[in-house]
Amino acid sequence: MLPARDTSSIGTLVGLVVAVIAIGGSVLFGWEWGSFLRQPVPLAIGVIAAIVAVAVTLGLGRD
Repeated sequence: MLPARDTSSIGTLVGLVVAVIAIGGSVLFGWEWGSFLRQPVPLAIGVIAAIVAVAVTLGLGRD
């Protein structure tokens, strides 16, 4: 079981950053989040965000 830590502020910050990137990329750059072959940048950002989330979760479990 994970230790009792308050990580809600970290999760909120990461969520806000991802949301800003998603909305900004869609509005400013015309990114389409379902078209990897034409625009791989949104997929790359999503993969990086997922890897970071897993790494943070695993890091919290080791304390």
